[in-house]
Amino acid sequence: MTSTASTWDHEVDILVAGSGAGGMVGAIAAHDAGLSALVVEKSAEFGGSTGLSGGGIWIPDNPVLRRLGRGDDRTEVRKYLQAIIGDRVPAANLDAYAYRGPEVLEMLERISRYMAFTWCPGYSDYHPEEPGGRPLGRTIEPKPIDARLLGDEESLLRAMNVPAPMGLWMTGYEARTLMMFRRTWRAWRMFPVAGWRVVSNVFRRRHMKTLGAALIARLRLTMRDLDIPMWLRSPVTELVVEDDRVAGAVVQRNGSAIRVRARRGVLLATGGFDHDQVLRDAYLPAPGRPDYSMGSPDNTGDGHRLGETAGAAMDLMDDAWWMPGVALPDGSVFPLVSERCIPPMVIVNQEGKRFVNESSPYVNFVHAQLDGNYVPIHEIFDTKARSRYQFAGVLPGQDFPQSWYDTGLVTKAATLEELAEKIAVPANNLRETIDRFNRFARNGRDEDFGRGDSAYDHYYGDPTLPNPVLDEIEAGPYYAIRLEAGDLGTKGGLVTDEHARVLRADGTVVDGLYAAGNVSASVMGNEYAGAGATIGPAIVFAYLAAQHATAVEPARAGRA
Repeated sequence: MTSTASTWDHEVDILVAGSGAGGMVGAIAAHDAGLSALVVEKSAEFGGSTGLSGGGIWIPDNPVLRRLGRGDDRTEVRKYLQAIIGDRVPAANLDAYAYRGPEVLEMLERISRYMAFTWCPGYSDYHPEEPGGRPLGRTIEPKPIDARLLGDEESLLRAMNVPAPMGLWMTGYEARTLMMFRRTWRAWRMFPVAGWRVVSNVFRRRHMKTLGAALIARLRLTMRDLDIPMWLRSPVTELVVEDDRVAGAVVQRNGSAIRVRARRGVLLATGGFDHDQVLRDAYLPAPGRPDYSMGSPDNTGDGHRLGETAGAAMDLMDDAWWMPGVALPDGSVFPLVSERCIPPMVIVNQEGKRFVNESSPYVNFVHAQLDGNYVPIHEIFDTKARSRYQFAGVLPGQDFPQSWYDTGLVTKAATLEELAEKIAVPANNLRETIDRFNRFARNGRDEDFGRGDSAYDHYYGDPTLPNPVLDEIEAGPYYAIRLEAGDLGTKGGLVTDEHARVLRADGTVVDGLYAAGNVSASVMGNEYAGAGATIGPAIVFAYLAAQHATAVEPARAGRA
């Protein structure tokens, strides 16, 4: 809801709701522009979905890539975005992302002693064959960092729970290499590195964080250096409107309603409606409505509702950052990326037939599943695959936990016919699907769906094979894993312009209100440019919001 009361308990230039990468960068950018900022977060932890993510950032021509000689002609970047997104997103927004995006990383490197990134070589753009696409990729990830630097706030950092022996840590790029330890000498060369890190951690007692948690830790340390305050357990419950302008918000803190005046504006960075079943049922396609989201558990559409009360238009509400996953017995959902690149494997619908390139980008994979209304779907592989490749954290050669069998997540059978019967798909269809796929594997080309044709498909494949994602499915026992239409977060939300200003349905601006990240309608439209094309837009448009706010005339003080 909105309020028109104008008695203030606290005042800042920019009030930021949400402590993911977008919210934190918005506050840092505001400070860099000479404005005061306050970050408020409804959770008891900071980091949002970013902290649970891989932490990749897709912003072409950024300074990290330029130093490596991997810079871009930004017109080529814009061409790539146009090729994959088309006219689904306003041209001005795509222009802003392509041409101004690198500014945010330039700012972070200039202002912070903590920001440090590395390139993920070979992690291709998701559509490298399109004009402007790059097979070697443009994704960067944060370097690992010792979370002890956070001091008392270390326990408040939201992070993925990735079991690792004795504190072993790896970047995403290193983990991908180590996955092939049954297949390549390059992976084996990682073992001395891993061993050194374990020994080093024992003696140095480090608490190393990688991926999204490392990015959040670095941003939080930067905020502390700049004395930017953050209130946890402090949700925004209302926007305050004066003279048709958002002038501040009501923040619930320590049992009290605190009225915060935002002289230059309010930036919503509250995430998607990942875990709000009412909104999922109202907007998402039927097969994607069950909540198998891997986004922050606190993402329940708060910012969407706040924006709507201020008159904001909505778009892309029927889409998400889809990610196939497995629903584990403990209630968590494990994202499947490398698992869909296992060479002797197919994924079939309820008719026992393939329906998509299994190794395609995850959003495109689930789009195909949703378009066909394919529920359930199963990943089928043989004993060779189980002996060579990890699956959802289960190492090669290990059996799946018994609870996975007991709950029906995993089905095992001596023959394909028996497997088909157990998962209720036509046995003759499954046999025909496997035989046809095996012919493609022998010939080295998937004639039905082009699996392996794109450089993207190869990244998690087996480099020892002629086609890294094709191999024959041979001897049993055979396995079937049930997959769900999961997501990393929803991508629909408040419509914004190239300055991240929230817009009404008639195109007019909701003065004083900005939005970035998954609370806003994504600049990626229905597509996904590359790994980190969620975090990239979030921080770019949060930065652009702060830049715009510097030129805004401060809201009047209101009544004392």
